[in-house]
Amino acid sequence: MVLVFKTNVDSISKVNRIAPKLNRLFPRTKWNFDLEDCDRILRLESDNDIIKEIILLMKVLGFKCEAL
Repeated sequence: MVLVFKTNVDSISKVNRIAPKLNRLFPRTKWNFDLEDCDRILRLESDNDIIKEIILLMKVLGFKCEAL
């Protein structure tokens, strides 16, 4: 399933700060950020419903994140 989130991640340096945690906590998940989109989209491909976990992780890291 493809999960799509609106975030406030607005730079590559912030993506680089988030990346190790996403890779470690969700190793089988493919993800990417679209920083050019007005909603700063985070897309994930996952076999599991991890919406709550992603929102919590982003909040802990200091970012806003809501499922679309």
